[in-house]
This record gives sequence, structure tokens and C-alpha cells, in this order.
Amino acid sequence: MDGTFTLARPSAQSSAAAGANRPGACRACCRCCFHDRAQPSVVAVCAPGARTVGAFKNIDALIHQNILALNAQTPLYSAFHRTMIAAEQNSGLSNPQNTDSTSWRRDLTWLALILVVWFGLFLGSRPLSNPDEGRYTEIPREMAATNDYVTPRLNGVKYFEKPPLLYWLIALTIEVAGVNEWTARAWVAIFATLGCLATYAAARGLFGRAAGWWAAVVLATMLLYYTLSRVVILDMPVSVFVATALFAFLFGIRAPAGPGRRWLFWAFYASMALAVLSKGLIGFLLPCTVAFVWLLVFNQWKRLRPCHPFTGALMLLAIAAPWHVLAARANSDFAQFYFIHEHWTRFTTTVHERYQPWWYFAPVLLVGIFPWTVFAFQTLRVNVRGGWRAIRNERADEWFFIVWAVVIFLFFSKSQSKLPPYILPIFPAIAVLIGKWLADAWRARKAPGLRAGLATYAILSALLGLALAFWPLVWSVPEKHAAATKLIIGESIWFAVIFLGSAAALAWCLRCGKMRGALVVMTAGFALWLASGNHLGDELDTRSSKPLSLELARRLAPGDTVYSVGEYIQDVAPYIGREISVVDYLGELEFGVRAEPEKTDSRFIDKAEFTRRWLAFDSRAYAIVRKRAADRYFSSLPHTVVGETSRYLLLVNKPDAQ
Repeated sequence: MDGTFTLARPSAQSSAAAGANRPGACRACCRCCFHDRAQPSVVAVCAPGARTVGAFKNIDALIHQNILALNAQTPLYSAFHRTMIAAEQNSGLSNPQNTDSTSWRRDLTWLALILVVWFGLFLGSRPLSNPDEGRYTEIPREMAATNDYVTPRLNGVKYFEKPPLLYWLIALTIEVAGVNEWTARAWVAIFATLGCLATYAAARGLFGRAAGWWAAVVLATMLLYYTLSRVVILDMPVSVFVATALFAFLFGIRAPAGPGRRWLFWAFYASMALAVLSKGLIGFLLPCTVAFVWLLVFNQWKRLRPCHPFTGALMLLAIAAPWHVLAARANSDFAQFYFIHEHWTRFTTTVHERYQPWWYFAPVLLVGIFPWTVFAFQTLRVNVRGGWRAIRNERADEWFFIVWAVVIFLFFSKSQSKLPPYILPIFPAIAVLIGKWLADAWRARKAPGLRAGLATYAILSALLGLALAFWPLVWSVPEKHAAATKLIIGESIWFAVIFLGSAAALAWCLRCGKMRGALVVMTAGFALWLASGNHLGDELDTRSSKPLSLELARRLAPGDTVYSVGEYIQDVAPYIGREISVVDYLGELEFGVRAEPEKTDSRFIDKAEFTRRWLAFDSRAYAIVRKRAADRYFSSLPHTVVGETSRYLLLVNKPDAQ
């Protein structure tokens, strides 16, 4: 397939009628915009009537200007591009001048550059946090060091809690640029960028260019989404792949039979496979459940054919299955632990000690999508107006995003293991809905609910600003942050200035009736606060052992032993570049320790064995221990303190250590 286009040129009669027939007039031709001709690689832009064709006379010249560039694209890009342009034209919401390929490429290029700067800014400004970032950096480091990309290992022991896609990607960056905060977090920031680009493309394809831009802005500045774009965890990649799968499914359903539809459904299956490799079987289960519920509730089964299940299933298995097969062949205990313990048992029991009440995710969601929470009610109200018959007959595609959000929300609410990042996959769907509402409000300037939402944010911003300005007068800085008191107070004053300034500017805009200006102030002010908050990470993260680990790395000599006492401190190993011994603790490493006792017994020891080794003095030994546990382990042992943070002590058994 060469991906070329042929276009139906307007006749004189159709051109004369163009002014009376806007793109919205062709809503009935949803399935006729791109028809496969005798040659499956040739796609024609047409319409059911000559008058409608005349409305698109400008697209002919615009696309012909870029025909050579489009021919060079892959079949998947061509299918995606054709479907998005068709969807945007048929939405009746966009200007035909904005549906050409140049506009798409220009927007995606500029948006990608903005997002790379946005998510990359201050990415390495704080140390790796415990436990997640230390864990998910050490596993790739060990992969790169041992060249074993089949069996994930944490501190030298088997670790099958999660699949390896993110580990593989981080290991590649570590091999190129070494271990540091940037190489660890770069891929998470890249996935956050890709998630916003996919959300832009979906919103624009459905609701127009302005909706695409607003959806991307909303998603990029949601509090939880931005926060998790700066943390090495697996929820961001799986969220992006789940979103990509569901976007591809929706556009595949809308596309006519042919190569374009086939490529979109293949993207659906491939994205699910990559989601499975990111965080397990939920990568397949969540998109399929959302699609099934939507098809069932809105009776859209006829639109499902053809969905290419045979070739799609082969593609899914070809991508997702090989690692699972290789891991099972190399480790006889893999299947039981990975599939049963980490999937079924985690979901149905409290074995992981992460139980929360059923309503746990409601406040997480409201806070997580802030500041756009102030427009959530207005967005929902627009989508439920007209009653069920209107929703089912006219807005089934828009309700796909509501079903998406509700199904995933209920799924994780039912789980017996809950953490805030789990509901991240619903954020792109919410961003599309709010982005569409904001685009309509931006166009109308006086949309119902716009002033109320902006006024609500102005009030909240003023309250936050006042609280930040006055808290140092009524609340002292906690002792563990005492060293950063001046920085914390200074940052609080700066944050107060941001919020109070935003509130004042919003009040002025609302008084003058400048709704667009108020939206810009709200977005820019909150984005400034998000970016400014990165500076506090280094001082406020008391769980990090980075200062001690760097001091330890400077002192270590061949033959020295490092002990993590009373717990496994996750970020020590990646900073010093070697495995460590663990005293009196197994925790999440228990499975791996029990699986290979011949390899682990010498490094995972009890208190008595540690005491014996510490007193042997046949080699230098270092220990990192929490301050509150130091007396329990070292009250009767000789030791010298060579490093200290608010949380940990670094000790050595030989006082002459340098």
C-alpha cells in the first residue's frame, strides 16, 4: 500500500452551493467519507451529494500540497491520519482549513515540543524517592549489569511483581548515560508526553482543533497526572497504552471497512499488548471491559464488524506472550506467583496491606484532576441533557468516554488493593470531555457554567494563597525539615503570591467579562505553581538516602560490605551501583529470597549473624539504619557515625575508615 490519496473535485454546481452547506451538513455520511476503491491503497474523499463536496473545495488544494509527504508515511500513520481528518470533518465542529495534513503535523510538532519542555523541566531536581523510584531504578540497573532481560531481579533476587517493559526501556538509557535521576525518569516523562499527544489527536478528531488543544492542556496540568509524570512508577505507561487502545477502538468503530479500519484495530490490539507488558493483565482486561460495556449499553454491536479478531489476537500474543513464556521457562515458580499472587490475590484479598474503603478513589479523583474539577459538573451536565433517548441515539460516541471513566473507576474501587495512581487510566477520558466543553465555552465566551467555574477556582485560589501566607505564623516547621526552614517559608510565600495573584487577576477578568482571559490566567497560574513545586523535592523528601549513599559510594573499597539494617532501603543500591546485604527483613523480597536460598542466605541475615559479622573486624562494614531503630541494633556494638540525615544514620564498624 502506498498510502496515496485521490480526491473528488467539486463541480461548478457544487461550488456554487458550497456557501449554503457547511461541513456539518454531511453528518449523515459518517461511513462514506473515505471509501475504498478497487485498489485498497487508494482512498477517495467524497460525500453523498455534490453540494456537500463543494463545502470541502479548499481541502483538495491543501492535501495536494502535501501529497508527497503523506506518501512517505507508514500505512498506520496514513490510516490514522485519514480517519482523524474524516472524523474532524464529520463532527461539524471544525473549520475545514484546520483539517489538512499540514495543520495536523504543525500542531503535533509544536505540542510535542511544548510537552517535552513541560515534563522535562526540573525532572532531575530531586533525588530518587523511596520505595518506588529506588525499586524501579535498581531493577533496570541490574538488568543492564547482568544482561539478563528475562528475569527481573531486585537486589539480586527474583522479582516477578510486574512485567518488564519499563525496566527494559530504563535499562537502555542506563547503558547509554549511566544511573541518575534523569535516566530513571526520562521514559515516564516521555510516556506522559505521548499520552497528551494521543489525547489531543483523539479530541481533535472527534470535536475539532480547539478541543484537541484544550484536552492536551487539561491532561498535562492535572495535579495527579503531572505529579506522576515525575515519578518512576509503572502507572504512567500502562495508562497511556490503555488510553491509546481505547482511542484506537473508538476510531476503529467509526471508520469504514478497509485498510484504515484494520490498522486502527491492530493499534487497539497492539496497545493492549504493550499495556500487558507494562503492568500485567489489566492492560488487556480494562480496555476490553470498557469496550464491552459501551457496546452493550448503547447497542453498538453492528458497528463492531469487522474488528479483525483473528489477526488482532495474533498480534497481541506476538507482542505480549514471548516474555511470559521465556520467564516461565527460566523460572518454574513464575506462573504461580505472577498470575495468581500478583493478579488474583492482589485484587481479591488484603495480602498486600493496601486496603481502603470503597469510596477511597472519589476524593483522589476530585483532587487529582484539580484545577479542572471546577468544570467537571458543567461537563457532565452537558452530556446528560436531553434524556436517555438523546444520549443513546445522538451522543453514544461522546458517552464512550464516560463509560471509560466509570468502568475503570468502579473496577479499582472494587479491588482490595488501592493506591492513588491506580485510577490514572481514566484521566485521558476526562481530559477529552472537559477539553471539548472548554473549546465550546471558548468559542461561545459566555457558556453556561463558565463564570461559575472560574469564580470557584478564584475563591479556592484565594483561600490557598491566604493559607500559605499565614501558616508560618501558626504552625512551626517539623523537626525533620528544620534544616530547610528558610527554603520552605520562602517557597510558601512564593506559592501564596501565585495563588493570590491568580485570584486577583481572575476577579478582574470576571468583572470585565473577559472569560477567555480568565481561562488563560487560571491555566497559567496553576502551571506556574506546578513547575515551582519541583524545587522543594530535594529538601522535603526525608525518605531519600541519597546524601548517605553518595558518601558511602565515595568511601567504598573492594571487599567492603554494606548492610541495610531493619529494612531494605530501596535507593541505596542504585546510587552505589551494587547489591547490598539486608539484616532482619524480607518484606516484598521474601518470594525471591525463598526461591534461591543458595544465592541469598549469605546476604539476607538475622540480627545474631549480623552482630557476629560486625564484630569480626576482618573487613570493613557499613550499615544504614533508621535513627529510631539504631539503639535496637547498635547499642552494644562498636560503631562510628560517618553520615546522617533526618531519617537515617550511616555507620561503620572500623573508626579509621576514610
